[in-house]
Amino acid sequence: MISSRKAPQLVQSGFLDLGSLRVHHMLGGRGPAVLFIHGLGSSGYMEWRRNLEPTATRHRVYAPDLPGYGRTDKPRARYTVPYFARFIERYMEDRGLRSAALIGASLGGRVALEVALDRPRLVRKLVLVNTLGLGRPKVRTAQVMYGLVTIPRVGEAVMGVARDALAWAPRTMIRRFAARYSGASADLTQALDDEYLSDLRDMYAADGYRSAYLSTVRSLVNPRALFGGHHDVTRRLNELKIPVQLIWGADDPLFPLAHAERAQSLIGKASLAVIKGAGHTPQAERPEEFNRVLHDFLG
Repeated sequence: MISSRKAPQLVQSGFLDLGSLRVHHMLGGRGPAVLFIHGLGSSGYMEWRRNLEPTATRHRVYAPDLPGYGRTDKPRARYTVPYFARFIERYMEDRGLRSAALIGASLGGRVALEVALDRPRLVRKLVLVNTLGLGRPKVRTAQVMYGLVTIPRVGEAVMGVARDALAWAPRTMIRRFAARYSGASADLTQALDDEYLSDLRDMYAADGYRSAYLSTVRSLVNPRALFGGHHDVTRRLNELKIPVQLIWGADDPLFPLAHAERAQSLIGKASLAVIKGAGHTPQAERPEEFNRVLHDFLG
């Protein structure tokens, strides 16, 4: 049985240049191409650390860090969904990928949808994991922080506090705090293990990360977005003619299961897998079950 934990013999870390942008990515395996797109405040090697190796046993996997995140350069730019989607298209072109199965989580799912809807020939299958853009998010007390960081100067201060807290706060405190945002109910020492916390600490300390994160959030959290504006692509879901797999943590506090159920009803070739006991990140909270669903769908 292949472990869901990262094993270096199949998937490797590397860098490439896309014009003036230095890009970090994880890649490895052999077979049909599968491209993983991470969510907000994450990276390819963090988001998919328990999923790349199992997938690479039968597929060629790619997991780039989006601009502004992970170990990829963090240029001064407007970090928006279209900006990230164009990056994915450039990355695929650079890798010689005429098409791939795209897997996106949260913001990454919305980016994958953008590519699939605007450049359908690039996407042969689509996996959406607790994805942004399928309905109005629930805004609870824990998520009010996203609104705070949109305020000039306040956001910069909040990010500074978060960076400092990651440096000195006990790991158990960090895990509990993170769980309030994600709805995680699994073993937090596994879902948010020491390696993950170390990577998160390094990313928060990196030059340019704070500006990139704030730019991304400020493009997402605005009156139009909160009231179901331009980030909601529900009305376009019937344009998807490819097989789509929705994978949803049942206890997601931000994007409720009803979003996935409605999306399934609107997409011609869609199936839905609900992972009980998981919140916003089932790929990390329940990796074995997540990987089984992914394996069955990708073939």
